[in-house]
This record gives sequence, structure tokens and C-alpha cells, in this order.
Amino acid sequence: MASNGKDTAENAAKEVRISHTRLRGIDVMRDPKLNKGLAFTLEERQLVGIHGLVPPCFKTQDEQVYRVLQNFYHFESDLDRYIYLIGLQDRNEKLFYRVLTEQIELLMPIVYTPTVGLACQKYGLVFRRPRGLYITINDLGHVYEILCNWPERKISVIVVTDGERILGLGDLGAQGMGIPVGKLSLYTACAGVDPQHCLPIVIDVGTDNETLLKDPLYIGLPQKRTRGEKYDQLIEEFMQAVVKRFGQNTLIQFEDFGNSNAFRFLEKYRGQYCTFNDDIQGTAAVAVSGVLASLKITGKKLSENTILFQGAGEASIGIAHLLMKAMKEEGSSEEESLSKLWMVDSKGLLTQGRPSGGLTEHKMTFTKKYKHMSNLEEIVREVKPNIIIGAAAVPGAFTEQIIKDMASFNERPVIFALSNPTSKAECTAEQAYTITEGRCIFASGSPFQPVTVNGKTHHPGQGNNAYIFPGVGLAAILCGIRHITEDVFLATAKALANLVQQEDLDSGRVYPPLTKIRDVSASIAVEIAKYAYKHNMAAHYPEPADKDDFIRSQMYSTDYSSFVPDRWSWPKL
Repeated sequence: MASNGKDTAENAAKEVRISHTRLRGIDVMRDPKLNKGLAFTLEERQLVGIHGLVPPCFKTQDEQVYRVLQNFYHFESDLDRYIYLIGLQDRNEKLFYRVLTEQIELLMPIVYTPTVGLACQKYGLVFRRPRGLYITINDLGHVYEILCNWPERKISVIVVTDGERILGLGDLGAQGMGIPVGKLSLYTACAGVDPQHCLPIVIDVGTDNETLLKDPLYIGLPQKRTRGEKYDQLIEEFMQAVVKRFGQNTLIQFEDFGNSNAFRFLEKYRGQYCTFNDDIQGTAAVAVSGVLASLKITGKKLSENTILFQGAGEASIGIAHLLMKAMKEEGSSEEESLSKLWMVDSKGLLTQGRPSGGLTEHKMTFTKKYKHMSNLEEIVREVKPNIIIGAAAVPGAFTEQIIKDMASFNERPVIFALSNPTSKAECTAEQAYTITEGRCIFASGSPFQPVTVNGKTHHPGQGNNAYIFPGVGLAAILCGIRHITEDVFLATAKALANLVQQEDLDSGRVYPPLTKIRDVSASIAVEIAKYAYKHNMAAHYPEPADKDDFIRSQMYSTDYSSFVPDRWSWPKL
């Protein structure tokens, strides 16, 4: 890897990277890791045997970026833009990441949420070239052999899904591959993790989505989901095979598993492998960070807030547990912390012995000795929360009345509509700001445009997990963190909240601008590195004296490598 750090002049002065490959001719251009398109110099074209295989003009990478953006704007739909960008990634990896890194605010909604949700729904239609590995229930007993088919031997991070709960869209089976592919693109664009060291994987055990089972374009196993012991055996074999093939330090990120499996696997594997669940822990960290940043506006301590969750699934449970940990650090007892956290699921308020039932083990911690209520508007009026968080993918759950009530008993109500994609948001930024007359502190999972109320423009904060998992992953990889604990995610949440500047808060943001996300990820990785070495969690030795320089020096560079050896460095004969 090479540096892509803060000082542009310093980067420009560094030696040109030399690309070493045995490939020649058209094979060089067919390899996205090597292909430079029209940026190959004449000498390079002659040296690797592609002279005449490309048009005779020469374009710099800057000129290529311009061409990419012109093509991007030419398309009328976001799905077409997604297909175009994935095609670019398949052709010219360096150029793809250069454009994505520099235009992250523009392109993140395309390569990830919300457009990736639509891409997953239509994955069989837009499928062009396989990316990642597909491991099916029929491969039980042969998972290691499949991992050995992957051409890269050094893998640092794996994002894996079984496609059962893709965003707020439900069971998409093997077509959930768009999520690991998109997440790993952000690992590189946001945190500089080398894409060659990233591996997206789908565990295909079938799908219960009848529409997909009847779709002739569906790319997965055309059968109902396998569950129970056989499913667990496949996951166990997968985890062991990853370590056998790529090593104990390989980071395994679980993504979009069903609720029950997500919690089970997190508890089962977090002490044995370098692993975390982004839907539970990543979402928790980014939400808690937003809450901590909002306290700079409201002027309250965290433990002085009553927090109501619309939803009691992976995201809400993860956020609540991390908020409890943060409250305890303020001095609150567990009982006091729990008294501040209220949850509503599809059957109503979580109360002990409620007649509607539906209280799974992971919800029991947050049940209350309270009368049962099922209407969210009534619950809001009864509980009078200072902060309301939506993470159940129920579109429009935060009604006009709820937003009005939040504004009636809070000077600065905190409203987080975190469900993805945009179509599943609990309310829009415009609704929140307009109904509260610009007084609310708003954040969402998907991006919303700025809203002007009474002459003031508010920029909604996007609680995107991309603020969290790339920096956590980068630190884990570079420092050799074997187990990623809840304390690491709380430290991450605090680090992100501390990066929010007063100018961000003044404009309505509780997160730094997405344009700064690469620097944000590096800063978070540095803070995690400091925490890991302080608490004896890091296996990489010796401990770097300057952790900021160490982290940034290892980040992937989008600059093209040269195929021409530096003759001045050759030994004299």
C-alpha cells in the first residue's frame, strides 16, 4: 500500500510506484487492477505489448475522471448509474476508486444506500460479471475448497451475508451480494483498505421470497431457506475455513442476517474470531455518536434524556446497549440507564407480560413494568421522550402528530429516522424541520436534501454506518486486533462525535460532512489504535510511535502505478 494522506505536496514528492506483473498484451488491459486505459504512456504500451491495442491518444487520470463524470451525468436513473460505476470497477479499479473517493458525497448514495437496495432487488437483471464468492448449502463439507478458488491469497477483511434481511427490503437471498460488494467499496474509498485484500461473500441457503423463487432471472438457489442444524453447520464450517485459508486475524463482518441469527452468531463468535455485526454494532456506534453530538446542542447529559425506539430489532437493540454503556460511564447504574430506554416493536410497547407476546430473549432486557400500549402516537405522548429513534423500516412511522408532540415538550427535539432505504424512512427531513419550525435535531439513514425553514437552511445529518465500519476495520487490520469489543465501538462513537465541529452543528449536522469521510476514518482508526495498544488488544508489534503517520502511510492510493522501471535506480554494470 502507499500513502494517500493529508499533505498533497508530500504525496506528490513520493517515488512513483512500480507495477510488477507477468501479464502482457491484452491480458494487462483485462485486469482491472492493472488497466489504466488511455493513461498508459507510449513507453508502457510498448513495454507490455499493448501498443496499437488502444487509441493513439494519451489521457491523464484527471482527464479520465472528467470523462467518467460526464458519462455518470448522462444517465437518467440511479440504477443505470450504479450499473455504469460497477462496470468501471470491473474495468479500471484505480480510476473507480479515484472517482468514488473524490466524489463520495455524490456517489455513495449510488454504490451504497439507497440505490444498492434497488440494485439488490434487480440483481439478476443487472448481473454482468461475478464479484466475490457464493457458498451454498450444497457446499457443506467443501467450503475450504471454495475459498481456495479465490485468486488472492492475502485477504484482510470479508463482508458476508446470507441475504435474509437486506436493508429494509427483507429476504433477497443470493441477490444480497450487492451489500458486501458495496460495503467493501466503502472500505477502500473511505478508509483506504486495499481492494485486493477485500472479499465479498454470500452464504446462499435459499430464500423464502416467493417473488424471487418464481423469477427466471433469480441468480441464487431456487429453494426455500434451509434453517436449523444444517444451516449452523455451514456457518461454523465457513468460519473455520476462513481462518484456515486466510489466517486468524482476518476480519469477518456479518451483514444483513436475520435478527435471531445475527444476535446468535455475534454472541457465539465474537470471542473466538475477529468479527463484528455491522447492523448491530456499526449502527449502534453511528447512532450513539449522533446522540452524543446532539448533546452539544441541547446542553443535557446523556442520562438526562428519555429515549424511545420505534423498532426492537438488531439496530435498536444494538443502539440501546451501547447507550447503556455510555450512561454507565457517566455514573448511572444499570437500572437507571434502563429506565431511560423505551422500545416499541410491531406489537407495541415492550412491557412485561404483555398480552400480545412476541418478547424474544434479546428484547427482554428492555421490557418495562408498565401498562401495555400499542399506538405509537399515544406512547410518545405518554413517555414524552427527548430523543426518538426509528430503525424498524416502517415508512411514515413518525407522523405529523408525533413530530408536533416531540416539539411541544422539547425545545430541541432529537429525531433520528435511521431506516434504509429512503422509501423506508420514518419521516423526511422536510417534514421534521417544517413541523418543528426548524427546532429539531434531525438525522437519517439515507441522504436528504437541505431544508430551508424561516430563512435558515438546515443540512440533515446522515447516520451512515460508513462513518464507523471502515475506520474500525482499518484499525483492526493494521493493529492486529483479535477481538472487537463493545468498548471499541463506544470509543469509536465518541471519536466520531468529537470530530463534529461547531460549524457542523450550526448547519444542523450531527456528523462531519461526507466530503471529509476519508480523513474521518483515518482519525477514528488512530483513536482505536491508541485504545487498542493502551488496553493490550493489539497484536501488531512494535507499537508505532506515531500512530497517525502509521495509519495514513498504509492507506491505499488511487494513483496509477508505472510499468516502466526507474532506470536511475538500476545498478551500474
